[in-house]
Amino acid sequence: MLISTNFTLVKTNRLDQREEVIRKLSRFLPPAFVVYVTDVFLASNIRFSIVRSRASKLGDFRAGVNGEKHKITVNGDLNPYSFLVTTLHEFAHLNTYLIFGSSVSPHGHEWKNEFKKLLLPVIDSKDLPKDIEIALVNSLVNMKASSCSDHQLAKVLIQYDRLKDGHILLEELPMHAAFVLNGREFIKGPLRRKRYVCQEASSNRAYLVSSLAQVYHKKENEE
Repeated sequence: MLISTNFTLVKTNRLDQREEVIRKLSRFLPPAFVVYVTDVFLASNIRFSIVRSRASKLGDFRAGVNGEKHKITVNGDLNPYSFLVTTLHEFAHLNTYLIFGSSVSPHGHEWKNEFKKLLLPVIDSKDLPKDIEIALVNSLVNMKASSCSDHQLAKVLIQYDRLKDGHILLEELPMHAAFVLNGREFIKGPLRRKRYVCQEASSNRAYLVSSLAQVYHKKENEE
Protein backbone atom coordinates (compact mmCIF):
# COMPACT_ATOMS: atom_id res chain seq x y z
CA MET A 1 0.00 0.00 0.00
CA LEU A 2 1.49 3.35 -1.07
CA ILE A 3 0.23 6.88 -0.68
CA SER A 4 1.18 9.71 -3.00
CA THR A 5 0.78 12.52 -0.47
CA ASN A 6 0.97 13.00 3.27
CA PHE A 7 -2.14 13.97 5.19
CA THR A 8 -2.88 14.95 8.77
CA LEU A 9 -5.90 14.45 10.99
CA VAL A 10 -6.64 16.99 13.74
CA LYS A 11 -9.61 16.71 16.11
CA THR A 12 -12.30 19.33 15.53
CA ASN A 13 -15.79 20.06 16.82
CA ARG A 14 -17.45 19.10 13.55
CA LEU A 15 -20.32 16.66 14.03
CA ASP A 16 -19.36 14.67 10.96
CA GLN A 17 -15.66 14.32 11.78
CA ARG A 18 -15.98 10.76 13.11
CA GLU A 19 -17.34 9.59 9.76
CA GLU A 20 -14.57 11.45 7.92
CA VAL A 21 -11.84 9.89 10.09
CA ILE A 22 -13.35 6.42 9.64
CA ARG A 23 -13.37 6.93 5.87
CA LYS A 24 -9.74 8.07 5.75
CA LEU A 25 -8.36 5.45 8.13
CA SER A 26 -10.17 2.65 6.31
CA ARG A 27 -7.51 2.91 3.60
CA PHE A 28 -4.81 1.80 6.04
CA LEU A 29 -6.32 -0.40 8.76
CA PRO A 30 -7.96 -3.83 8.85
CA PRO A 31 -11.73 -3.16 8.56
CA ALA A 32 -12.51 -4.66 11.98
CA PHE A 33 -10.34 -2.06 13.76
CA VAL A 34 -11.09 1.19 11.91
CA VAL A 35 -13.73 2.31 14.42
CA TYR A 36 -11.55 1.39 17.41
CA VAL A 37 -8.55 3.40 16.16
CA THR A 38 -10.85 6.26 15.17
CA ASP A 39 -12.16 6.44 18.74
CA VAL A 40 -8.62 6.27 20.15
CA PHE A 41 -7.70 9.22 17.93
CA LEU A 42 -10.81 11.25 18.79
CA ALA A 43 -10.17 10.75 22.51
CA SER A 44 -6.83 12.54 22.06
CA ASN A 45 -6.13 16.14 21.12
CA ILE A 46 -3.24 15.52 18.72
CA ARG A 47 -2.03 15.85 15.15
CA PHE A 48 -2.04 12.40 13.55
CA SER A 49 -0.12 12.28 10.29
CA ILE A 50 0.20 9.48 7.76
CA VAL A 51 3.46 10.01 5.91
CA ARG A 52 5.69 8.60 3.23
CA SER A 53 7.84 5.57 4.02
CA ARG A 54 10.87 6.19 6.24
CA ALA A 55 13.67 3.64 6.30
CA SER A 56 14.65 4.46 9.87
CA LYS A 57 11.27 4.07 11.57
CA LEU A 58 7.67 2.95 11.11
CA GLY A 59 6.17 5.68 13.28
CA ASP A 60 6.97 8.16 16.00
CA PHE A 61 5.55 10.38 18.73
CA ARG A 62 6.67 13.93 19.41
CA ALA A 63 5.48 15.93 22.40
CA GLY A 64 4.25 19.39 21.59
CA VAL A 65 6.27 22.39 22.75
CA ASN A 66 5.27 26.01 23.28
CA GLY A 67 1.58 25.22 23.08
CA GLU A 68 1.81 23.06 19.95
CA LYS A 69 -0.24 19.87 19.72
CA HIS A 70 1.42 16.54 20.35
CA LYS A 71 2.10 14.73 17.09
CA ILE A 72 2.07 11.11 15.94
CA THR A 73 3.28 10.03 12.51
CA VAL A 74 2.91 6.58 10.94
CA ASN A 75 4.28 5.38 7.61
CA GLY A 76 1.50 5.03 5.06
CA ASP A 77 3.03 2.09 3.17
CA LEU A 78 2.66 -0.42 6.02
CA ASN A 79 0.41 -3.41 5.61
CA PRO A 80 -2.88 -3.01 7.57
CA TYR A 81 -1.81 -5.11 10.58
CA SER A 82 1.61 -3.45 10.83
CA PHE A 83 -0.15 -0.08 10.59
CA LEU A 84 -2.49 -1.09 13.42
CA VAL A 85 0.29 -2.25 15.77
CA THR A 86 2.52 0.73 14.97
CA THR A 87 -0.31 3.22 15.49
CA LEU A 88 -1.20 1.78 18.90
CA HIS A 89 2.51 1.72 19.79
CA GLU A 90 2.69 5.47 19.20
CA PHE A 91 -0.57 6.22 21.03
CA ALA A 92 0.91 4.34 23.98
CA HIS A 93 3.79 6.86 23.90
CA LEU A 94 1.25 9.69 23.92
CA ASN A 95 -0.66 8.25 26.87
CA THR A 96 2.55 7.62 28.79
CA TYR A 97 3.65 11.21 28.23
CA LEU A 98 0.27 12.59 29.32
CA ILE A 99 0.41 10.60 32.56
CA PHE A 100 4.12 10.71 33.45
CA GLY A 101 5.62 13.48 31.32
CA SER A 102 9.19 13.00 30.15
CA SER A 103 10.44 11.65 33.48
CA VAL A 104 10.15 7.95 32.57
CA SER A 105 12.00 5.72 30.13
CA PRO A 106 10.51 5.84 26.59
CA HIS A 107 9.95 2.06 26.60
CA GLY A 108 9.86 1.41 30.33
CA HIS A 109 7.17 -0.43 32.24
CA GLU A 110 4.89 2.63 32.16
CA TRP A 111 4.83 2.58 28.35
CA LYS A 112 4.48 -1.21 28.28
CA ASN A 113 1.39 -0.98 30.50
CA GLU A 114 -0.19 1.65 28.24
CA PHE A 115 0.60 -0.40 25.13
CA LYS A 116 -0.98 -3.47 26.68
CA LYS A 117 -4.15 -1.51 27.50
CA LEU A 118 -4.47 -0.48 23.86
CA LEU A 119 -3.66 -3.93 22.46
CA LEU A 120 -5.93 -6.02 24.68
CA PRO A 121 -9.21 -4.93 23.02
CA VAL A 122 -7.65 -5.82 19.65
CA ILE A 123 -6.59 -9.27 20.85
CA ASP A 124 -9.87 -9.91 22.69
CA SER A 125 -11.88 -9.04 19.59
CA LYS A 126 -10.87 -12.33 17.91
CA ASP A 127 -10.85 -10.41 14.61
CA LEU A 128 -7.10 -10.82 14.07
CA PRO A 129 -5.63 -13.59 11.94
CA LYS A 130 -4.73 -16.39 14.33
CA ASP A 131 -0.97 -16.14 13.71
CA ILE A 132 -0.95 -12.42 14.55
CA GLU A 133 -3.14 -12.96 17.62
CA ILE A 134 -0.73 -15.61 18.95
CA ALA A 135 2.32 -13.45 18.16
CA LEU A 136 0.81 -10.45 19.98
CA VAL A 137 -0.11 -12.53 23.03
CA ASN A 138 3.43 -13.90 23.16
CA SER A 139 4.80 -10.39 22.75
CA LEU A 140 2.73 -9.13 25.68
CA VAL A 141 4.17 -11.86 27.89
CA ASN A 142 7.69 -10.58 27.26
CA MET A 143 7.15 -7.08 25.92
CA LYS A 144 9.95 -5.70 23.74
CA ALA A 145 10.59 -2.06 22.95
CA SER A 146 8.63 -2.14 19.70
CA SER A 147 7.08 -4.35 17.07
CA CYS A 148 10.33 -4.08 15.14
CA SER A 149 12.49 -5.39 17.98
CA ASP A 150 10.20 -8.37 18.63
CA HIS A 151 11.58 -10.58 15.88
CA GLN A 152 8.86 -13.22 15.96
CA LEU A 153 6.07 -10.64 15.85
CA ALA A 154 7.85 -8.79 13.04
CA LYS A 155 8.19 -12.04 11.06
CA VAL A 156 4.47 -12.69 11.38
CA LEU A 157 3.52 -9.13 10.44
CA ILE A 158 5.83 -9.06 7.43
CA GLN A 159 4.04 -12.07 5.96
CA TYR A 160 1.17 -9.68 5.25
CA ASP A 161 3.47 -7.43 3.18
CA ARG A 162 3.60 -7.82 -0.55
CA LEU A 163 7.09 -8.89 -1.54
CA LYS A 164 8.48 -6.84 -4.40
CA ASP A 165 8.91 -8.77 -7.63
CA GLY A 166 12.05 -10.88 -7.53
CA HIS A 167 12.78 -10.04 -3.87
CA ILE A 168 13.23 -12.28 -0.83
CA LEU A 169 14.01 -11.71 2.84
CA LEU A 170 17.68 -11.23 3.64
CA GLU A 171 17.61 -14.05 6.21
CA GLU A 172 16.72 -16.48 3.41
CA LEU A 173 19.89 -15.73 1.43
CA PRO A 174 22.99 -17.92 1.86
CA MET A 175 26.01 -16.44 3.61
CA HIS A 176 28.29 -14.33 1.36
CA ALA A 177 25.54 -13.94 -1.25
CA ALA A 178 25.43 -10.68 -3.19
CA PHE A 179 22.21 -8.67 -2.97
CA VAL A 180 20.82 -5.27 -3.89
CA LEU A 181 19.01 -3.02 -1.41
CA ASN A 182 17.82 0.49 -2.30
CA GLY A 183 19.96 0.42 -5.43
CA ARG A 184 23.17 -0.48 -3.58
CA GLU A 185 24.97 -3.81 -3.77
CA PHE A 186 26.04 -5.66 -0.62
CA ILE A 187 27.56 -8.96 0.45
CA LYS A 188 25.76 -10.78 3.24
CA GLY A 189 27.92 -11.27 6.33
CA PRO A 190 27.49 -12.72 9.84
CA LEU A 191 24.36 -12.33 11.96
CA ARG A 192 24.52 -9.90 14.89
CA ARG A 193 21.36 -10.29 16.94
CA LYS A 194 18.59 -9.62 14.40
CA ARG A 195 20.74 -7.87 11.79
CA TYR A 196 23.41 -9.00 9.38
CA VAL A 197 26.75 -7.26 9.04
CA CYS A 198 26.86 -6.63 5.29
CA GLN A 199 29.66 -5.15 3.20
CA GLU A 200 28.81 -2.57 0.58
CA ALA A 201 30.47 -3.59 -2.67
CA SER A 202 31.40 -0.07 -3.83
CA SER A 203 32.90 1.23 -0.59
CA ASN A 204 33.77 -1.92 1.43
CA ARG A 205 32.01 -0.28 4.38
CA ALA A 206 30.08 -2.48 6.80
CA TYR A 207 26.38 -1.89 7.44
CA LEU A 208 23.85 -3.56 9.73
CA VAL A 209 20.84 -4.70 7.70
CA SER A 210 17.65 -6.15 9.16
CA SER A 211 17.26 -9.88 8.65
CA LEU A 212 13.72 -9.14 7.46
CA ALA A 213 14.75 -6.62 4.80
CA GLN A 214 13.39 -7.31 1.32
CA VAL A 215 16.39 -7.66 -1.00
CA TYR A 216 17.11 -8.65 -4.58
CA HIS A 217 19.46 -11.66 -4.81
CA LYS A 218 22.12 -10.85 -7.36
CA LYS A 219 23.27 -14.07 -9.04
CA GLU A 220 26.82 -14.78 -10.21
CA ASN A 221 27.75 -13.16 -13.55
CA GLU A 222 24.68 -10.91 -13.30
CA GLU A 223 25.43 -7.31 -14.22
